[in-house]
Amino acid sequence: MRTSRHVERRTFLKAAGASLATVGLTAAGCGGGSGSAGGGPVTIRYAWWGADDRANRMNQAVALFEKKHPKIKVKTDFQPYVDFWKKFNTQAAGGNPPDVIQNAVTFLRKYEARNVLLDLKPQVQAGNLSTDNFRAGLEKFAEIDGKLLGLPVGSNSMGYIIDEKVYEKAGVTPEFGWTWDDWYAGLQKIKSRTGVAGDSGPHSIMYYYDLKLRQQGKAFFTENGLGFQESDLEAEWTEAMKRIRSGIYTDPKKAEQIKPKAATAGALSAGEFTWDNFTVRYAAEGKSSYGIAPIPTTDGKKTGQYLGSLMLSGTARTKHPKEVATFINFMVHDPEVGRIMGYDRGVLSTTEQFEAFEPTDKVSKQISAYETKIAESGVLEPITPHPAGADVIEAAFLRLATEMSLDKASPGEAVDKLFSEAKTAFTSNA
Repeated sequence: MRTSRHVERRTFLKAAGASLATVGLTAAGCGGGSGSAGGGPVTIRYAWWGADDRANRMNQAVALFEKKHPKIKVKTDFQPYVDFWKKFNTQAAGGNPPDVIQNAVTFLRKYEARNVLLDLKPQVQAGNLSTDNFRAGLEKFAEIDGKLLGLPVGSNSMGYIIDEKVYEKAGVTPEFGWTWDDWYAGLQKIKSRTGVAGDSGPHSIMYYYDLKLRQQGKAFFTENGLGFQESDLEAEWTEAMKRIRSGIYTDPKKAEQIKPKAATAGALSAGEFTWDNFTVRYAAEGKSSYGIAPIPTTDGKKTGQYLGSLMLSGTARTKHPKEVATFINFMVHDPEVGRIMGYDRGVLSTTEQFEAFEPTDKVSKQISAYETKIAESGVLEPITPHPAGADVIEAAFLRLATEMSLDKASPGEAVDKLFSEAKTAFTSNA
């Protein structure tokens, strides 16, 4: 059994590496950091987003770091996703950002252009940070124009999280290669047989819409702007409103009332699109049994999926770049941190942590099996570059789709506002 497991894991590394080797990002570099502190104890600030379960795991990992590095203290701060970036924008604009942040590809070009992020390459050259033993391709995930702006902590891909008990009761079985028509027919069957909304409503999820566009040979973003037309999104959102009114999608007012809990975890829907590693969240928040279903397709083959990654980045104004590098190095390489974090932020990025974490619970096994499946099936494609301003547009997409779903704007009005705000975002970040 042990031998079989490691063969499977080596197969996953090879398959994922082959896909990730094609992932490349190009952009301008950003500013470096200031000098490190002397020999006395120092305190660095670390901020991230997530739910309570992630915070509990993170605090355990930070405590372990402080135990092994007693001369470095870490002051932590975590917020829900939207609140995190609001706070960080204020801090960055005021010249007082945290020393280390959890980061994502959506924000690299924006903060690179503003010289907010620390180039970690000098710390690699000084021996304070290692880029060895990353799963193939991941070590360059945040390399921009020769500068290293972060190190990945895990990989993930979009999946479809389902309430397995509701699906079983309705007699619906998702399978790789199912089409959007198959998916919608399943939602209708779930609603009629169980009374539960089939889906929470994917209309506000930018990455869901990106997948649908990629299946059609398009993408949400090009290198310089949006990769779709107003008419494309208006048709998508008009259909979404019909499904809300029919009860196929969750009542948005009810979904808003239980936030930050997800609608599926709150038993308001049978499924929803999100990152595969978020299955951990559903198991912690919900009372049912949850699984990861494959992404529906247009042609039964092309899913439009890619591997993404959360990462840790230093900020350029830190007074302690050496300590920042020491902390990041520990968090991405230490085996015990891998065992603590599990797959909360994705399948672990370094071989030390990947091999240290033995998935024993159902959720982690599901995540590992899902990413192994999509890597081996050859559906993974290169990630679409995110231009500067992508984060503003993602927030606008979520806000405007929510307003539309609450009948505060028509689909056409919401689309017009999105394109207007996108034009402003691209101009101001140029």
